Amino acid sequence: MNTHTIDTSAPVISADHYDTTAFYAAPDAIATVANTTASDAVALPAHGASTAELLAAAQEAGRRAVPAPLAETALVARPLLRRVGLPVPDGPLSYAIAPDLTIRYAHPAASPVGSAGCLGDDDNLRVTGTLRRVPWARAVTAVVVLATAPFGPVLFTLTPDQAALTPGGNLAEEPRDDLYLVALEIPASQVRRISPELLDEARLRAALARSALIAGAAERCVDLTVAHTTARTQFGRPLSRFQAVKQEEARLIEETALVRTAVQAAAPLNPGGAAAHVAIAAAKTQASASAAEIARIAHQLHGAIGITRLNPLHLATTRLWSWRDEDGDETYWARRLARTLTATTLWPALTTTP
Repeated sequence: MNTHTIDTSAPVISADHYDTTAFYAAPDAIATVANTTASDAVALPAHGASTAELLAAAQEAGRRAVPAPLAETALVARPLLRRVGLPVPDGPLSYAIAPDLTIRYAHPAASPVGSAGCLGDDDNLRVTGTLRRVPWARAVTAVVVLATAPFGPVLFTLTPDQAALTPGGNLAEEPRDDLYLVALEIPASQVRRISPELLDEARLRAALARSALIAGAAERCVDLTVAHTTARTQFGRPLSRFQAVKQEEARLIEETALVRTAVQAAAPLNPGGAAAHVAIAAAKTQASASAAEIARIAHQLHGAIGITRLNPLHLATTRLWSWRDEDGDETYWARRLARTLTATTLWPALTTTP
């Protein structure tokens, strides 16, 4: 990698620079850093793309460490807005599932009192609380929020400038910002009452998006590790010729294949369908469980150079470590998977074709 590449690409991959006007510039720069062709840059999929197409795009975004909320926009925010009939803004979007927000009617009714307290004249809401670690909040056009109002689960949208924002980040330096809401009034036109099933679908969509990103980053670890062990020589022969290295590479490829297969199994399914619950829970369980092992092997075979900023491996592994826990770690999803399977007869759940 030459000095020119580092000088021109560093502002794009730094924690303080995010392009909110296009999804193309940042992938181009990452492609350059990764010594690949920028013409293959990942673009935000068009409206109406299938789940399989969206997952493929998210997986490629994970492989290229795209510094933009592509998966959050395409797999979570956009589909949820379309499901409830709200306008889908242009540009990058994010989401927040926030059951702890304090939500009241902005226009309480004068007389009726229900089981949840005062009723409202309309669905205008007044919201107070904190949206914690919202992905890419500082860089998005709008945030899709799912919470619980006096009348039940609700979905509404807000823009980051409506809240006090405290910047944060994950281990990969991707934005994970806190948004503080103080008696923020949300007009009824931006509010939709939703079912508990749609609230659960949002969690499943987020987990599926994160699993696809992990699958892409895992494939990047394989590509970089195989290239490194093939080119690097020790004692007069390539590292890949040593039996111990071959065994570790085989384990790396195996773990990556497990993640990829689990994500592919969920791709044809409707995230809102019953069959998808098992497939997505299994995908996130496998993706999170494999992420640590994939990163460990990749760094072990690279040596110390893999964690440096000059080497593209850290762009994949720091994301694996971060994404492993986001939207539910392997323990959360394994328990949920077990509850789903044991809620009915286990054998039909395992053998019935979706």
